[in-house]
Amino acid sequence: MEDFTHFNEQGRARMVDVGEKTPTRRTARAGARVLVDRTTFDLIRGGGMKKGDVLAAAQIAGIMGAKRAWELIPMCHPVQINGIDLDLTLDEARCSVEIRASVSCDGRTGVEMEALTAASTAALTVYDMCKAVQRDIAITDVRLLEKTGGVHGDFRREDGKT
Repeated sequence: MEDFTHFNEQGRARMVDVGEKTPTRRTARAGARVLVDRTTFDLIRGGGMKKGDVLAAAQIAGIMGAKRAWELIPMCHPVQINGIDLDLTLDEARCSVEIRASVSCDGRTGVEMEALTAASTAALTVYDMCKAVQRDIAITDVRLLEKTGGVHGDFRREDGKT
């Protein structure tokens, strides 16, 4: 259990104490993909969904998700976020919505969970707004793309799934 920081000596869950860490600049970028069929893709692109603008709603939902990561994930610290940005693009060849979330802070702990929550929340919102038209939508490739700052150093995904 010593490799897992969220467990105490008895193997019980704990929230890591970051109070002694020096605040540093932290960034994280995460991604997700929502796979849809051609009909759904065309409705998203053309603004034809009955619930409204899918990409605009997903953008706002992703921002809200990042701000609430600490409320959803039990061992996640509340973080004073400096900025959140989401980029949602349509991939014609894949019939997908490609989501990229970027989060930054100056703090004692990273913002990987905030970026992952932003991407996931945006993807879930795309699903929610399109489920009346298509029931077999797939959310895939939710992943950390890169992070900077902190004692563990920088990370950049090397497997080509950016």
